[in-house]
Amino acid sequence: MNGLLVLDKPSGITSHDVIHRLRRLTGERSIGHLGTLDPLATGVLPVLVGRFTRLAQFFATAEKTYTGSIRFGFATETWDADGTPTTPTQPVRFTLDELLAAAAPLRGDILQMPPVYSAKKIAGTPAHQLARQGKPVTLQPVPIHVSRFTIESFADGLATFTITVSAGGYIRSIAHDLGQRMGCGAHLASLRRTQAGAFTLEHAHTLASLETLTNSAGDGAGSIAALCLHPRTLLPEFPAVTADEVTLGRLRNGAQVNLPEFSLTSLVKVFSGPHDLVAIARRIAGTLFQPIVVLG
Repeated sequence: MNGLLVLDKPSGITSHDVIHRLRRLTGERSIGHLGTLDPLATGVLPVLVGRFTRLAQFFATAEKTYTGSIRFGFATETWDADGTPTTPTQPVRFTLDELLAAAAPLRGDILQMPPVYSAKKIAGTPAHQLARQGKPVTLQPVPIHVSRFTIESFADGLATFTITVSAGGYIRSIAHDLGQRMGCGAHLASLRRTQAGAFTLEHAHTLASLETLTNSAGDGAGSIAALCLHPRTLLPEFPAVTADEVTLGRLRNGAQVNLPEFSLTSLVKVFSGPHDLVAIARRIAGTLFQPIVVLG
């Protein structure tokens, strides 16, 4: 099975748990997701299956959009509702206008401190593993871009929001920083990813629906494969070309080929027929292209 499947991750399990369950349903071992969602979070989790895992590099910079809520009054060790409170409960006495003013500097290009309980690596070890072992965790701020951060409502210490952030951004950090700015502490109360790059909830399938489908069809890989997005819809920023068998043979062997249709394009998707994606090729010079990923 090869393809890209968009899942609607449920709350209460890790992204790795989702991959494990999908491996069990499909019998495919080579599966990887495009951007971790915390156990608390739900929503869009694009998953590459089989040889399509080789395409992960092309999705690494995709922006992501979320809706959620922030609880003000105390902070937690994980910066979300799953963590133990680290501060006493404080009264929440500010107005929506004051909250909007505090949120404004968190838009645009900012330096963000990742949560200690995160997958950020320190000498090859995830920070959350070190934190749970009681070992010191030293992280550095990283540059991210927040193209949208809208506070939708605020009442009884709970703010709802919509945010669009560049790859590598942590919404838990946004909630924690905003709590510090308001002087009362805060943590992320809920989070739902509504879009990851070009993928939205409209594309997504629940694990429960996949389990029902495979149980009724009796063919896990085949029935789930039919739900994968059509390969020609993936990476729409790359033009597509259908090549002849001679050209495809050369690409499969790693050789350079001429694609006369493309003289200025940097990257091209090369297909065999309408559906089978064979390679991603990079222009070397003129119409000469070199395969950089070969899928079959």
